[in-house]
Amino acid sequence: MKIFCVGMNYSQHNKELKDTLLKVDEPVIFLKADSSLQKNRKPFFIPDDLGRIDYEAEVVVRVCKLGKTVPVRFAHRYYDAVTLGIDFTARELQQRLSQNGQPWDLAKSFDGAATIGEWVPKDLLPDIQRLRFHLDINGKTVQEGYTGDMLRSVDDIVAYVSKYFTLKTGDLIFTGTPAGVGPVHIGDLLEGWIEERKVLECRCK
Repeated sequence: MKIFCVGMNYSQHNKELKDTLLKVDEPVIFLKADSSLQKNRKPFFIPDDLGRIDYEAEVVVRVCKLGKTVPVRFAHRYYDAVTLGIDFTARELQQRLSQNGQPWDLAKSFDGAATIGEWVPKDLLPDIQRLRFHLDINGKTVQEGYTGDMLRSVDDIVAYVSKYFTLKTGDLIFTGTPAGVGPVHIGDLLEGWIEERKVLECRCK
């Protein structure tokens, strides 16, 4: 199983990270290790040696069949379910790595850094580019997003990734985070919604 992630896919999030770049020529793709995957409402243990850990709520899609060099017009056939995920990020470490021209892996792929909620069949939801989602921490909404604001659509991302990697059943694609990211703390309760469905719950320890 592969966990693909898309960076800088919402312009307002790019701005809040003090990046004036609104749209890059090609999607920013990185991967997380399979050991970073966390599900079934298991707690997230905040690493004590990585500095500040930020939440980044993202719509996640699940690949449902083998695919290589998938045309955009057929990309919707290659994922069957949607959930909300948290791309946990060691922010200070990520900034140091970026400044040194190094990849983000250490800041993005530690254990538990790819937390996901419960899957919802995509047919039970509105069009993939018309989804509203939000993340609450301790009962307060901290992040809201609308997939229509993506710089690259889900189908564009699926097609692009499949040019370089063979998609396999069970692969996951995190599609990018909107504005509103921030740090998590021990004791925080994270709850995520897609439309009116609560799909994610995670306690930080």
